[in-house]
Amino acid sequence: MKTYRVLGLMSGTSMDGVDLAYCELKEDAGTWSYEIILGETVPYEEKWRVRLSQLGKQSALIYVKTHTFYGHYLGQLCADFIQRNSLEVDFIASHGHTIFHQPESGYTAQVGDGSAISAIAGLPVISDFRTMDVALYGQGAPLVPIGDERLFSDYDFCLNLGGFANISMQVDGTRKAFDVAPCNIVLNRIARNLGEAYDDKGAIAAKGSIQYDLLKELDAIPFYQDFKPKSIGREWLNSEFWPIVRHYDLEKVPQENLMKTLVDHISGQIADVVEHYAEGDIAIQKVLITGGGAYNDTLIDHLRSQCDAQMIVPENNFLIEYKEALLFAFLGALRLRQESNALSSVTGAKSDSVGGAMWGDFSRILN
Repeated sequence: MKTYRVLGLMSGTSMDGVDLAYCELKEDAGTWSYEIILGETVPYEEKWRVRLSQLGKQSALIYVKTHTFYGHYLGQLCADFIQRNSLEVDFIASHGHTIFHQPESGYTAQVGDGSAISAIAGLPVISDFRTMDVALYGQGAPLVPIGDERLFSDYDFCLNLGGFANISMQVDGTRKAFDVAPCNIVLNRIARNLGEAYDDKGAIAAKGSIQYDLLKELDAIPFYQDFKPKSIGREWLNSEFWPIVRHYDLEKVPQENLMKTLVDHISGQIADVVEHYAEGDIAIQKVLITGGGAYNDTLIDHLRSQCDAQMIVPENNFLIEYKEALLFAFLGALRLRQESNALSSVTGAKSDSVGGAMWGDFSRILN
């Protein structure tokens, strides 16, 4: 049996903060098991939230500086977390924060220099997980489905309600996955218009009414019409999604109504995907729901009302909040072992691949 003690780092598009998950991964004759021993989310200070959200519009010099300084910041978060909790860590697996994602144009970019993280934390680091898949003409996302397949095979679907909603499932013995719709990235924006960081338990949406003409326009966006490997970036959001919502915002539609409509749109798109891919009786299909959106009671209620599958929100809050960080820790373990950690059946790439740049001295772990 081989055991890896990994600190997984994740910063999602919802801009909540940096998730740190200290995980123990065990491999025994090809079978993997996991435990999330400790997790913490460090909220972004306003300066980081603004800098990261605006970085795509800045100069190349600012981009490179931020890539390095953000790496130093992540490295210090890791060092503090490890020291404060007296942890023994083999290596760090860092997703970074996505600034550009245009796989159709052949590129994706996540800031958070792995060498800077390694230098500050004093530990080996694996980062830059997406670029190899994009180089092979894949979407570079989602990457976590290989972890869903190996660690969460008891579920028919794994649904993550993060900045974007993404889903993975087995189809005729092959793993399929893609981004379904924007999620917390848009819900949090509406909440901020009302002076809140997010819609706590979906209370804002619960007060609203559905704006059916807006719902019809959102549902008609071309992205939703094909069930195939696909992913969403901020660029798509700004060009295809927000202009529709802003039209109704300018028409003075109450923010509560916008929130309720977005919740219904998101849940409807997810329900369509589950029903499309469900094999056999949908009532016995189990959907594991994680990510911050799992705490949005209104969103979960809409999901359950629109789809007859079993929508399962785990009682383990660590799993809800840190599953993505856990799965990037798992991707790091696969990278270390020179095993494929990106599935072409998911991303549409020319082949499966081993992605991730390695920084620092891994000799102790490899021996």
